Parts: sequence; structure tokens; C-alpha cells
Amino acid sequence: MRRAERVDDPDRHSWEEPGVYQVAPGVHRVPLPIPEDGLRAVNVYVLEGEHGLTLVDAGWAMPESRAVLGDALEALSYGVDDVSEILVTHVHVDHYSQGVTLRGESGCGLRLGEHERPSLEALGSGDEMEGATQLAQLRRHGGEEVVSALDAIGYGTGSDPAKWEPPDEWITHGRLFQAGRTGLRALHTPGHTRGHVVFDDAGHGMLFTGDHVLPQITPSIGYESRTGALPLRDFMDSLGAVLDLPDRLMLPAHGPVRSSAHARATELLAHHEQRLDACAALLDGRPRTAYEVAGGLGWTRRERRLRDLDPVNRMLAVCETAAHLDVLAADGRCGRTEQGGVVRYLQEAS
Repeated sequence: MRRAERVDDPDRHSWEEPGVYQVAPGVHRVPLPIPEDGLRAVNVYVLEGEHGLTLVDAGWAMPESRAVLGDALEALSYGVDDVSEILVTHVHVDHYSQGVTLRGESGCGLRLGEHERPSLEALGSGDEMEGATQLAQLRRHGGEEVVSALDAIGYGTGSDPAKWEPPDEWITHGRLFQAGRTGLRALHTPGHTRGHVVFDDAGHGMLFTGDHVLPQITPSIGYESRTGALPLRDFMDSLGAVLDLPDRLMLPAHGPVRSSAHARATELLAHHEQRLDACAALLDGRPRTAYEVAGGLGWTRRERRLRDLDPVNRMLAVCETAAHLDVLAADGRCGRTEQGGVVRYLQEAS
């Protein structure tokens, strides 16, 4: 079950295969299953230390994931009781929720970025449906058709407070953790979520990037219960922060390990610059909603039309388009109006 890591593996799906992959001495990647059609696994990293194991991210709280993690730890001659702390990159269910379960089993410390607190508290209250913020965004941006499609498939569930218990520590920017011979410095990288953090191992030249820098897909922007004002601007600035570091081996939450975090961060920045230009080109003197603009863009590597995406991905597409248009408006490249609770954008006369 133990295998050597396949860095820069060109196969798009081999990283999902169950097993224990040694990235470096004492550092192992363990892909755990998640119940998603698109993303079928999340990478949890196991770091060995003299005083127990440190996990970077925890997985989705479900029996299948817990069983695979147990098998992986056994292959390394450990058990869940050996987990001393879990460092979570962000508040999404496939990263955080199993951390709550494991803490209940082992008494380990559970740690999360401090700026995730508003979203976690909203979910933990049990009063807010998961996905409520995105449904509200759709309505503000002309996406009632997508809201109806999501309703038809039963999207959005009541929040289970048990999955969203608070962490033992809110991680601050620059906080240093010691995991055996590995020193991990937490860096605040908002955009995907407000409180996303990455963990930099300068000594070994590795960067645990969570969902901030992914090798095969572009991370969703501001998919959370409490979004920032300009999540795309935050995301692009955070990519710049990665480029300000020396280049690192990239250990992502979804996808294979890559030899250069800089290469992918540069690609992601270029992608969003192109999307900003594409959104601006679709505007004219008639006010348009983000839903209308999204309908004029191509989506995924196959350049699919908005109408051809499933409802959840249509939602993500409209919300991401709104994030781009808000940056254009903030930069003075387009106008922004709101009437009757619906936001519209237009190319202002020069």
C-alpha cells in the first residue's frame, strides 16, 4: 500500500487511487474519497513526528473516508490515537468535518484559519442552510433559472452543527507549527475562502496549498457562508504572495503533486486576467446581469456553454462571473447598478 509519490504525473486521475504515497521522508499523501461527481478525492497529508502525527486537512466525515484513513495509518504502523494535531487549510466540508470526528476519537488538536470564523459560526449555528449564501447570490445576479434547477435536485441542506464544532485554535498568519523535523508556517491566502491558509515548509521546499493552488482545475472563488467584498481580488493577491516565496514543491488538496507552485500560480493568474478581459468584452451600453454574461463565456477545458453545465456548476459559474465583474467595477472598467435587488453591469460611455 505504500508507494513513492509520482510528481508531475500526467495522468489526470491516477492521484485518486487509494494508498499511501511518500512525498518526502516522514511526509505522506493519502487520498480520501469524497461524495462528489467532479472531485472524487481529497488529499490528506500525514507528517510523522516524535510526538505523534500531524495531518494537513482531514477529509469528509463519512464512514468510507474514515475507513480509508484508518487503513493508511495502519500501513504506516500507526492508528488514529497517534494523531496529535490537524491543520486545516479551510472550512469546506471535505477538509474540516472529519477533523471534528478524529478529535472526538483521539483528543487531537484541531486548528483552522482565524478568518474562517464567521463562516464556521454561521454553519455551526444550525440556523442557516448550507449553500444559502450562493442561492442568495444567484438571485442578486439574475440566476433565478439556476435557483429553480437547484431546487429541483434538492440542493441545499440544513446545517448539521456536529460537523462544524469550533477548532481548538484559530490560526494566525505567520504561525509556526513543528511536525517532527518539518516546520510549517501558516500563510493567510484568502480568495477560495476568506480564511484559507497554506502551510510553507521552507526547510524542505514544500508548500501545502490546500485549494488555493490546484494543478488541474481553477479553484472556485468565495464559495463560503460569509464572503469577502472582492474575493477574486483577494485570490489574485494571494497568488502573488505565493510567487513572492521561493518556488516550492506543490502539495495540493486535489490533484497530483507538482514540482513547481510558481508555474501553476502563474497560470491561474493569467487565466483570471483573461477572464476579466472576456467579461469586459461582453458588456455594452445595456445593463447585463452576471447570469447573462456567464452565458456568453465558455466553461471548463472544453469551452462548454453555461446551459450545458449541471445546476451546481452553473451556480459556481454565475457566482464566479459576478466576482470578475465586481473587480472590473472596482477598477473602473465597467459600471455597476442595483435595482429591485438585482445587480447589473454595463460598459460606460467614454
